[in-house]
Amino acid sequence: MAATLVTVENHRMSSASPDGRAGIDAALVTRLIDAQFPHWSGLPVTPVEVDGWDNRTYRLGEELTVRLPTAPGYAPAVAKENEWLPRLAPELPVDIPPILGMGVPGEGYPFPWSVRGWLPGETADRGRIDDLPQFAVSVAEFVRALQRCDTTGGPAAGEQSCYRGASPAHYDEETRRLLAALAGHIDVTRAVAVWKAALAAEWRKEPVWFHGDLAVGNLLVADGKLSAVIDFGTSGVGDPACDLVIAWTMLSGVGRQAFRETVGQDDGSWARARGWALWKALLRVQQYLDTNPALAAANQHVIAEVLDDHDR
Repeated sequence: MAATLVTVENHRMSSASPDGRAGIDAALVTRLIDAQFPHWSGLPVTPVEVDGWDNRTYRLGEELTVRLPTAPGYAPAVAKENEWLPRLAPELPVDIPPILGMGVPGEGYPFPWSVRGWLPGETADRGRIDDLPQFAVSVAEFVRALQRCDTTGGPAAGEQSCYRGASPAHYDEETRRLLAALAGHIDVTRAVAVWKAALAAEWRKEPVWFHGDLAVGNLLVADGKLSAVIDFGTSGVGDPACDLVIAWTMLSGVGRQAFRETVGQDDGSWARARGWALWKALLRVQQYLDTNPALAAANQHVIAEVLDDHDR
C-alpha cells in the first residue's frame, strides 16, 4: 500500500468526511495544477485515504502529491519546508518529502501550496514493524542526524513551530489549568512534579534542528523498517527535547530503552521531554474523556508512564 500523509497534530479524518476547510476539494486541486503546473495537467487527482487537519493532501497521478494548508496559521510552513527540506534531505538516513514545486494562491484558494514526490510506505503502526527495538534505534538515529544538520539561517523555534523547540513554559498556564480540571482522572500531585521539573530544566546549549512531531502518523515503514519521516510543519532550530516524546507515546520496554540509549541527550532534555509528553496527553485526555473513553484511557496510560519515568 502507498503512504498515507497526515499532519502535525494528528487530527485525522477520513477523506470521505465533509470538508469545508478553505474550500479545498479535488476540483480545486485540478484547477490549480492546470493553471500553474500545466506539465502535470491531466494526471488524476484523488484524496489520500486518511488525511490531516492542518493540510489537505491529494495524490496527483502515481508519483506525486499536492499539499494545501487549510488555514492561515498553517500556510507559513509551506515556504519553510520548501526551502529547508531539500537542504536537510542529503544529511538524513531515511527519506523526507521531496519538494517538486511551490504553488501560489489562485483559483479562489488563498494560500501557498506545494507539489511533492510520493513516498512509498505505510504509517508506523506496531503491527507493520518487524523489530520494534531496531525501529526505535532507527528513529533515534534520524533524530541524531537531524541534530547534526547545519543550523545557519534556520527557522528559530517559536510561533512558526507551535513553540516546539522552545521552552515548555509557553504552555504553563494551559497545563496548570488542565491539571486542575483533571483531578480525579490522573495523579495530579505527581504530574505537577513532572511539570515543575520540566520548567526548571532550561535549555542552555546551542540550538539544533528538531522535527517537532515525531509520531506514528509521521513515520513511514516499508518492509517492516523505518523508511521515511514526513510533515516538518513544526520543525525548526532550538531545543530538541520535543523529539523525545515518542519514547512514551509509541515505544515501551526494550524499544524505549533502545531509543533512549541511541538518541542520548542529557537529563535536562529528558525532563523537558516528559513535560512535553504530559502537556499533550493532558490535552487529549480532556478532549476525549466524555467522547472517546478508549483514547482518553490511552493518553492516561501515557501520563502514567511519564510519571513512572520521572520517579525512576
